[in-house]
Amino acid sequence: MTQQTHPHADTNPLSTSAFLQREQQATLDTPRYPYSFLAKVFFFGMDVLAGKKDDLPKAKLLEILASIPYRVWEIRHYVKQTRQYRNHGAVARAQDVISWGRDAQDNEYLHLRVIHEKMLADGIRDKWYLSAFVSGAAVLSYAIIARTMAFFSQRRAFLFNAEFENHAEGVYARLVVDNPQWETQPVDNPFVKQYADVDTWADVFRRISLDERDHMNSSFAFCGKAEHIHQYEGMPPIPNPPSHLA
Repeated sequence: MTQQTHPHADTNPLSTSAFLQREQQATLDTPRYPYSFLAKVFFFGMDVLAGKKDDLPKAKLLEILASIPYRVWEIRHYVKQTRQYRNHGAVARAQDVISWGRDAQDNEYLHLRVIHEKMLADGIRDKWYLSAFVSGAAVLSYAIIARTMAFFSQRRAFLFNAEFENHAEGVYARLVVDNPQWETQPVDNPFVKQYADVDTWADVFRRISLDERDHMNSSFAFCGKAEHIHQYEGMPPIPNPPSHLA
């Protein structure tokens, strides 16, 4: 079985504790994106289901849902490639979405695994809404929302995802503030070290927060709202805003 690795598991100076702390503070200091009515309803539903307080079980639910739009877009754009295989430009544009979506959903899955490992280490049990039935219903509902939104407007689907990721970025930054004990808790889990080779759990969750910012930035680029991209030193390349998306 091939073992998953992650590009954060290296000696990149942009993954140092000082860098991650600086970017966490930038997240906390930056006002959240002015969410649409649909996004506000979605986040309200999350609060009704999992409670208003952000904690690891609620973050776990967030990550269970986070990869769904990327999978929806991947499948949708594979279908486009099949239908338009004679059009090399259309195939290439669809591949841009597929490649980005594949990387993003793999990253979200790593977040889910990391949170699970932390809950195991701390003896935190899954809450009722993480049961197979309830979480499965949430996944199905979100998949329907993602598919419907992409069907009517792929740009709007990207914007909604940017709102989702903007929210997630803030959640993880605040979780570090709310859990000061993480600052001195060493990371000795081999899988987590593969995700991010940092020394403390605080920096692990700072890294997750920054990943969510990267997903948000790419979503803003794909929906044509580059003015909302949160620039920072060492950020990964941002895709060019596509002109073909409706």
